[in-house]
Amino acid sequence: MRAVFRTDIGQIREHNEDSGGVFVNQSGQYLAVVADGMGGHRAGDVASSMAVAYLQAQWEEAPGLSSPTEAEQWLKTQIEAANAQLFRHALSHPECQGMGTTIVGAICADAFVTIAHIGDSRCYLLNQSGIQQLTDDHSLVNELVKSGQISKEDAEHHPRKNVLLRALGTEPMVKLDVKTISIDEGDLLLLCSDGLSNKVTEADLLHTLTSGRTLEEKAEALIHLANERGGEDNISLAVIDFSAEREGG
Repeated sequence: MRAVFRTDIGQIREHNEDSGGVFVNQSGQYLAVVADGMGGHRAGDVASSMAVAYLQAQWEEAPGLSSPTEAEQWLKTQIEAANAQLFRHALSHPECQGMGTTIVGAICADAFVTIAHIGDSRCYLLNQSGIQQLTDDHSLVNELVKSGQISKEDAEHHPRKNVLLRALGTEPMVKLDVKTISIDEGDLLLLCSDGLSNKVTEADLLHTLTSGRTLEEKAEALIHLANERGGEDNISLAVIDFSAEREGG
C-alpha cells in the first residue's frame, strides 16, 4: 500500500481553506482525510485544519483495527468528537462564528476500506470494473437531482451548487454517512475536495489514474488539470494505491 496527499490554492482564491493528509496508526494502517473549510472571516481554514489535526492525533495513537465494525465505530466516535470541538471553538471565538468544513475520511486496511463523510468532498474507487463514486454529496443540488427536479447536467451549473445540507462543526450534533467496502490488490482510492470534482470528469480521473505515471505524478496531473480548467477553488486530493509492490521495485 502506498499513498500521497496534495493540496493547491488554485488560480483565484487568496487562501487555501482545504486541509488533509494520510496518517499511520500504531499498526501501520492508513487514515486518509480531505476537508474543505468554509465560514466567515476566513475561518474555513481554521475549521478544516482543526478537524484534520484532531483526527491525525487520535489516529496516530490508535491501535490496529481488525474489523469493519471497529473501523466504522472509530470514525463515527472521532468525527463526532471533532464536530463538538469545532462547534465549541466557534461559540467561544466570535471571528469563527459560522465556520464549518466538509470531511471525507477513509481507514485503509489490507482487506477492507471504511469511509465516512459529511458534505460534498468525495471518495472514488478505481478497480477492474472502472471508476465509481462511493460517497453521496450532502448538497442541495444533489437532493434536487435525486428527487428528479433537475438533471445531472443542470446540477453542474446550478446557481446554488455550493449549498451544503450538512457540514462538520456547524451544529452541536452531526450525522455522517459511513460504509465499508472490500478491497483487492491493485485497487486505487481517491479522496478529493470539490475543487477537483467540479473540474474533472470521471473519464478524466480514469485516464489519469490508470496512466503509467507514479502516484505522485498522478496527483500532480489531476491538480494541473483542475487549474487548467479555471481553478476557481482550492484543490485537494489523497490517492491510496493498494498494489503490493512499491514503485520502482
